[in-house]
Amino acid sequence: MSITYQPNKRKRKKTHGFLARKKRKGKILKRRRKKGRWQLTP
Repeated sequence: MSITYQPNKRKRKKTHGFLARKKRKGKILKRRRKKGRWQLTP
């Protein structure tokens, strides 16, 4: 059985970071701002 979670800071930032969210036409960030989220990205 393999261990699925292999922590990697760089990969995490590249896939879930602010700039990665910004690249996706800004729909996610716009929606989260509208909802009034305290934190826009994890």
